[in-house]
Amino acid sequence: MTLAVCPGSFDPATEGHLDLVERAAALFDEVVVAVASNAAKAPLFSHDERVALLRAALAQRPGCARVRVEALPHGLLAEHAAGLGAVAVVKGVRTAADVEHETPMALVNRRLGGVDTVLLPADPRWAHVSSSLVKEVARLGGDVAGLVPDVVLRALRERLGGSPGASG
Repeated sequence: MTLAVCPGSFDPATEGHLDLVERAAALFDEVVVAVASNAAKAPLFSHDERVALLRAALAQRPGCARVRVEALPHGLLAEHAAGLGAVAVVKGVRTAADVEHETPMALVNRRLGGVDTVLLPADPRWAHVSSSLVKEVARLGGDVAGLVPDVVLRALRERLGGSPGASG
């Protein structure tokens, strides 16, 4: 049985993230979505909220029956992935800059944990979507419906005062 880890901060989870997880689930027997904290960023949602939102969003996706979401403990992703018995870390890439950013990390993760990284190009429908962009648009009252799962859209509305997205 092959297991892969899809790490990220998911603040918030987008349709691009869910697409990546679904595609990983089609390639591996089991996928662990590892929700990490990023000390360099001030999150909109707490770690626990991000885990709960991802669990709720993925529960609505039939292709994600063999996906589980868990908090990534502090420490190295490579060691966590190796401890789970993962054969791969799966990361999405939208641009050449993403590939350049992910390649050194992939090499270090292989060296530290013996786990390879699979870089999946973003589906063109989601290549322009990032969590940072979603947060910026939502904070300014723009419509992010369709860019994030409905459960995330509702959470954004609650957190930011009801303005993000016109539908739902």
